[in-house]
Amino acid sequence: MKRYKPYTKSRREMSTIEYGNFITTSEPYKALTHGFRRKVGRNNQGEITTRHKGGGHKRLFREVDFTYDKINIPYVIKTVEYDPNRSGFIGLAQYKDGEKRYVLLPKSVKVGDVCVTSENAEVKAGNRLPLKNITIGTFVYNVEVKPRGGAKMARSAGNFVEVIAKDAGYVDIKLPSTEVRKVMDTCWATVGEVSNDENRLVNLGKAGRSRWLGIRPTVRGTAMNPVDHPHGGGEGRQGRGRRRAISTFGKPTGKGQKSRTPKKYSNKFIVSRRKVGKSK
Repeated sequence: MKRYKPYTKSRREMSTIEYGNFITTSEPYKALTHGFRRKVGRNNQGEITTRHKGGGHKRLFREVDFTYDKINIPYVIKTVEYDPNRSGFIGLAQYKDGEKRYVLLPKSVKVGDVCVTSENAEVKAGNRLPLKNITIGTFVYNVEVKPRGGAKMARSAGNFVEVIAKDAGYVDIKLPSTEVRKVMDTCWATVGEVSNDENRLVNLGKAGRSRWLGIRPTVRGTAMNPVDHPHGGGEGRQGRGRRRAISTFGKPTGKGQKSRTPKKYSNKFIVSRRKVGKSK
């Protein structure tokens, strides 16, 4: 991490990642990039569906491979690159047949390393194989929810999933949220932890840096008027006046409240719910 001398108020606590120590090129592989329009929290009608998103710097999209459908063909890592669309580092993988793809890198893999997607692959960082062939206690990322459905879980910087048990065609995995759930043992996962684990230590330092990232301001409900939020209004500072904290739309939010759909289809796969708050 790089820290700055406090020559302005916003610099006092600001920190950044020294990307020069990790990335090997500043120019992406052009054939795997294209422009795109960011959704910034809007749906196809232009209505806000996720608050506090909008603006931000223009980005170039990198086509990262999360399907890993080239089986038993080794590839070598040619570059380690920064991707503005995700927190982990990506790498340009060149397969033995000549094809190039971007992949999400684990933190211990470097340029020149050879990896492979195979059922018989060695359990080492960067290799991808079915969960049934991965030993208990191993850290993995890019985990599938359904077999051959593409990597869905544990894709953010520094994240990993721990394989903790196997039974009756299912594997119990512990997610970064502390939730323990079952997935089929034919689902694939990549061995290792996602790169750029220092990302969680970054202190943005000033509001402008959040705006560059497309993060708009968040206003407390208690600071609003009654017409704008259920927590708003009152002379001076007030308690929220209700048993549970709710959002602008009246839905339970924050403070460890359960907001998951009670009859969600995947409830039967959850062994233990995630722990919330400081105890986590």
